[in-house]
Amino acid sequence: MSNKIEEAQEHIRQAEKSLKTSLLKWRPDYDFAADEYGKAATCFRNAKALDQSKECLLKASDCHRQNRAIFHAAKCLDQVILICKDMNALTEVRTYAEKACHLYQQHGSPESGAATLDKAAKILDGTRPEDALALYKQAVDVATIEDSSRQGAEYASKVARIMVKLKYYDEAADAIRREIGLHQQVGSDGAIGRLAVGLVLVQLARGDYVAAEKAFKEWGNCCDVAEVQTLESLLQAYDDEDPELAARALASPFIRHMDVEYARLARDLPLPKGATIAPKANVIENAAAEYISPNAGGSGAQGGKPAANDDDEEEGGLC
Repeated sequence: MSNKIEEAQEHIRQAEKSLKTSLLKWRPDYDFAADEYGKAATCFRNAKALDQSKECLLKASDCHRQNRAIFHAAKCLDQVILICKDMNALTEVRTYAEKACHLYQQHGSPESGAATLDKAAKILDGTRPEDALALYKQAVDVATIEDSSRQGAEYASKVARIMVKLKYYDEAADAIRREIGLHQQVGSDGAIGRLAVGLVLVQLARGDYVAAEKAFKEWGNCCDVAEVQTLESLLQAYDDEDPELAARALASPFIRHMDVEYARLARDLPLPKGATIAPKANVIENAAAEYISPNAGGSGAQGGKPAANDDDEEEGGLC
């Protein structure tokens, strides 16, 4: 280890020497310095001195940038991202990924920039999903600017899935629609059909049955037969407030085998509560036939006694 560190320090001394100017040397030798800093970074990394390795890579990137070797400057930042991963310094990954992407775009290699954003987002997906979401959004923008609809659709899919995982259902619905639009440009009807199912699930999670039905009517023609039958049953269940039918539809095989985020969404989706039935009125058993409610009209008896009938009155008069 000590030999590698000594070797790295020697490379640093050579790099610093090449950056000095004199009467006969008016301009620093950025190319040589970048190469020496790169070698020093490799030695430090082999010696597990990751902080020093990262510092040397940043210096190498700056030297390449000063030498107008923009692509190589970005490549150095790519290596910095991996060093940050090894150091568990994940808070810095997004910053270096965005800087690298900007340099790749300056060089005229936007696809490399989008790939760097994708790679960094994968590193952050499990622990910092918000940062990963921001990087995937930028990757979509970079890909669509370059008219790479297929690549853009792939990044848009990751945006939508993270939003579903974070329960950002409003934004997820918009992301799925954007993804559908990108798949339309490349004529991928099968992917659109699967996304229609995802969009219906997201709209139901939002509690918007009307929007879910509208999504099915708009994109259902891209679904296969099994998907159409399941979505029809699902929407009918929510319309009729039938929890059992909804549960059967959500347990269909193709929904359970969708991307993990959509499968979990279907599993946790609130079922319709079902129609409530008014309870029957209580009936008094063995009630007396002559019982009259106290709330009855003026024909009722006074003091709880039954009223005298007409026959009794006539008989009393004859006597």
